Amino acid sequence: MAIVVVLAGSYLGYQRLSDSGCTGSVRLTVAATTEIATAVEQTAQSWIQNGANVNGTCIAVTVNPIQPAIMAAAVAGEHRVTLNGVGTAPESVKVPDVWIPDSSTWLLRLKQEAPGFVPTDGKPVAQSPIVVAMPQPVAEQLGWPNKRLGWKDLLTQLTTSTQLRTGVVDPNRDAAGLSGLLALGQAAGAGPQAQAVKVGALKALAQSSSALREDLLQKFPHDPNDIATALSAAPLSEQDVISYDAERPPVPLAALYLDPSPLPLDYPYAIMPEVDLQKSAAATALHQQLNSAAFKNALASAGLRAPDGSVGSGFAAPTSAPEASPAISSDGKSSGGSAAAGQPGAAALSQALGSWSAITLPGRALAVFDVSGSMLKPVPTAGGATRAAVTQAAASGGLALFDDKWAVGVWLFSTDMNGTKPYREIVPISPLSSQRSKIQASISQIVPKRNGNTGLYDTLLAAYQNVQNSWQPGKVNSVLLFTDGVNENDEGITQDTLIARLKQLNDPKRPVRVVIIGIGPEVNRKELETIVKPTAAGGVFIAPDPAKIGEIFLEAIATRTGAN
Repeated sequence: MAIVVVLAGSYLGYQRLSDSGCTGSVRLTVAATTEIATAVEQTAQSWIQNGANVNGTCIAVTVNPIQPAIMAAAVAGEHRVTLNGVGTAPESVKVPDVWIPDSSTWLLRLKQEAPGFVPTDGKPVAQSPIVVAMPQPVAEQLGWPNKRLGWKDLLTQLTTSTQLRTGVVDPNRDAAGLSGLLALGQAAGAGPQAQAVKVGALKALAQSSSALREDLLQKFPHDPNDIATALSAAPLSEQDVISYDAERPPVPLAALYLDPSPLPLDYPYAIMPEVDLQKSAAATALHQQLNSAAFKNALASAGLRAPDGSVGSGFAAPTSAPEASPAISSDGKSSGGSAAAGQPGAAALSQALGSWSAITLPGRALAVFDVSGSMLKPVPTAGGATRAAVTQAAASGGLALFDDKWAVGVWLFSTDMNGTKPYREIVPISPLSSQRSKIQASISQIVPKRNGNTGLYDTLLAAYQNVQNSWQPGKVNSVLLFTDGVNENDEGITQDTLIARLKQLNDPKRPVRVVIIGIGPEVNRKELETIVKPTAAGGVFIAPDPAKIGEIFLEAIATRTGAN
């Protein structure tokens, strides 16, 4: 029905072009996330009926409703990259002239994977705060609507309550789920104890996760007798709750506005990079129409707020909703909210998604650690601990994230580690479900070999062959190599030999993802990128400050294409 309305409106608008005094036609295609598409379409057609034109040329607009994850996959495919957890788009999905996703986080993720993706404008046209949706009887037990809770309160409930059944839409595919994940991570804080709390919370959310928002909503109770066994809480948008309750379900949802306010959905207006000047001018003119009072009222009918947080007429505010939420400025940041409401950087997104991927996706990884003598160097930002010590801490934290669906192995490398071989196997790739304690204990063996050099090339080739020979379908098969130096093994293979062998071994039917994490300033980025390039996928991630290895590691887990 939505497509019929869009096409009919576009046709009627086009019929009126000849009466507007303009000539010719600029045809503008707009892809808008489903909940805002009708408001955009209504405003565009009203504009066309009143003689929309750019420099005397008539403008025709077609608005197509589409889920953000599908369009993100299409944009990524056009740039020959992939977004983790999103998959590929159907061939019928074409990249439009203008894209209005539900969140700027989609644009950030695409820019990180595809440096050539540089859309213009990007200013928000609407917003919807992120709330925790709960069946009203459950919310009342927690003191709603009189008591205002915080994300730390929810974190406590997630990790201690046996009665609260929580869920989330896959954060890789849903911006509201990602925003909730970021808020929980901030509430957990930093440090080993906080990491354990965060892992417990993410595992609790993962138990009732869904790939689609519609599927998650179906898990809420549809009968008062099901409250004890159905979904109790999930991070969703305010608009989701308004839309759900508009159907007058037997058990309505309450929207809990937790402190601090998390990153809202901000509906950026992104003009695609390939658009020509005439279409770009038409797109800019359309954006001006979306600043009107009529569009604000259309947003209100859809359960959405204006970018400044105010609402138009007909807005069905949930109980306890603020009259106005913090405004979003033109750069995507909140002007009046808490620190949590500001737009995060791409690194923060990747770290959150990396944590989620490690917990929820099955995988196999061979972790290869540099134990050359340079790993004895102290790290000033880590209290003088050695590079090896901070690497041990990062490895331990990363291992704690991995779910039992993972299998992990551990190698060490320097020079002459096993006879003349520069590497030594400590633990073969083994399932964490049965060998977690053994693998955890092996981390203590990341001890530098004083005066040892870096046998990088031979080690990477052997690790790649090891993972490929034991390759398993249905999982991400990876080599995760940590090093703080350049190849220094005169007795080993050359870089040209390594590259030639990796090209020979590369098998699309058995892809092996190679990720190299460079530690400290002595690594040679160009060298590392050169030796990773022949592999199927992966990248190079540099931690100039070795104390940040843990954060860089999570980024590496989350991304699928490239290097930072």
